[in-house]
Amino acid sequence: MPTHTSRSENKDDVGEDDHRRRNPYEVLGIPTNSTDQEIKSAYRRMALRYHPDKNPNDPVAMDMFEEITFAYEVLSDPENRRQYDTTGSEAAAPESEDLELDLSSLGAVNTIFAALFNKLGVQIKTTVSANLLEEALNGMVTTLPLTVGQVVSRKVEKQSAHFYSVTLTEEQAQAGLICKVQSSAKNKFKLLYFDREENGGLSLALQEDSRKTGKLSTAGFYFFGFPVYRFDHRVNSRALSRDPETGFFKRLDAFQPFEITELKPGSHVFAVYGDNFFKSVNYTLEIFSSAPFAHEKENLRSTEAQIVSKRTELLKFESEYHEVFAQFTEMASKCTGEIQEIDELLKRRNEICAAYTIFPPTKQSSSKNRSWSKGKSKKKSSLLMESREEGEVAVREEDGVKKKKWYNIQLRQDKKKT
Repeated sequence: MPTHTSRSENKDDVGEDDHRRRNPYEVLGIPTNSTDQEIKSAYRRMALRYHPDKNPNDPVAMDMFEEITFAYEVLSDPENRRQYDTTGSEAAAPESEDLELDLSSLGAVNTIFAALFNKLGVQIKTTVSANLLEEALNGMVTTLPLTVGQVVSRKVEKQSAHFYSVTLTEEQAQAGLICKVQSSAKNKFKLLYFDREENGGLSLALQEDSRKTGKLSTAGFYFFGFPVYRFDHRVNSRALSRDPETGFFKRLDAFQPFEITELKPGSHVFAVYGDNFFKSVNYTLEIFSSAPFAHEKENLRSTEAQIVSKRTELLKFESEYHEVFAQFTEMASKCTGEIQEIDELLKRRNEICAAYTIFPPTKQSSSKNRSWSKGKSKKKSSLLMESREEGEVAVREEDGVKKKKWYNIQLRQDKKKT
């Protein structure tokens, strides 16, 4: 039976192991024509098996978990999967900007730091507790039966879940089903849907994170028999922060359909998972038929079809935009060069015109000499003065002899007489 060898234990096989890591289908053990749902199910099943929390101090499990995570990141991204399927070469490593944490496995101090970073605006993507998923897979969770049209209000603890089961008739399944959860805007939670395994266990099939809408946080599943889309605003926020121009064209890339579009008659399991860092979540769950909302369903279908069409138009417009922008950049650069050349020619022309003169060229003294001679002339003019009125005496300062500048004899004689 073949076994997995850790890269840290066998450095001679690094090249072979890296090549295997770059083969995402082989890592997940699925065929190349697998659907998105099959890829996600395979990833969750294997990630749960090799999760570090379940295999502490096991380097083999750690390496395998990294391989599984990388393979899923490649195949879950439509562009990366298309590149790998088309070229058949190693897929480019995706940019993992989200920090994914299992809050149930963090200590108190790490949880405080995670909550602080999240409050500061750092995107922290949380995952469902590995312990809870394992309990569900082993059939060790309790489900509360509900009927279609029933509303439940409860409080779930952090990193815990409430499981609910609902049984659909043939008529109810054909009419479509809606499952919605809402809470206050301060709370975070996840809405989960599970598939039943042959052994009676539950495997996670769908997950929807809560999103703030006004004063509420909401999440919902819509099983209408046709594709219904979800939109992850965090993806667009990251693209805009990195490059606003690229973010505009990638704005609708996060608009992707739910993996499951309809439910069959029988029993189905949903769960509400508390995703707050420290406190519990008060929520309201409602599961109801979509039959009374036939008009709204058609409006939703039409609107989402237009969004998908607009996404295709954006792809075409992006190529046209870059082509025109390249031409504009070239023309702007040419325009700048032309302006500089014209200015240089006009300057040369002015110099040529200035050369047409019969006057001899004048020598211009330096600014230092000009300022020195100017200061000297001022000093000389202040020391050599002529008499202008009767009784005023002209005073000269020569050969270092210093005399008074003014002496009014007539004025002093008048004072003595008085």
